[in-house]
Amino acid sequence: MATEKIALHRYLSPQGAARMRAELKELTQKERPQVVEIVSWAASNGDRSENADYQYGKRRLREIDRRIRFLTKRLDQAVIVDPAGQTNRKRVFFGATVCYADEEDRHYTVTILGVDEARLEHGEVSLQAPVARALMKAAVHDEVTMQTPSGPVLVEVLSIAYPEPA
Repeated sequence: MATEKIALHRYLSPQGAARMRAELKELTQKERPQVVEIVSWAASNGDRSENADYQYGKRRLREIDRRIRFLTKRLDQAVIVDPAGQTNRKRVFFGATVCYADEEDRHYTVTILGVDEARLEHGEVSLQAPVARALMKAAVHDEVTMQTPSGPVLVEVLSIAYPEPA
């Protein structure tokens, strides 16, 4: 099971990988050099123990460096999977956009993406989210049980879509 979790967190769509690369570029080429400049200036002002610019700058540098290490590691280990290349489009796999209904006929639409790229505000959920685990490998009209904090919920898959190949 541990091996499966490691593999799942490595999946990224091409768009998710591009967003992570853009963030990494922004941090390394723009934000970090600006903060280094501020810290250098603040350090030249003398007493660092009461220098708020210096202390804040050093803290911000640690945060930036931590994020750079995280992004670099994730991108180095990433398995880029293009959902447009999915050949079995009748079942739910990574990159699928799935419309489903619950027992009260409320409809929901989610796109299943990698752990590091899923954005709930855009209707994107992680492969490890309960809804994604429940929907994986399901076909249209399948009923699956999704585990929620308030207990199991039966949902029906209404449609499955993948991006079209370029």
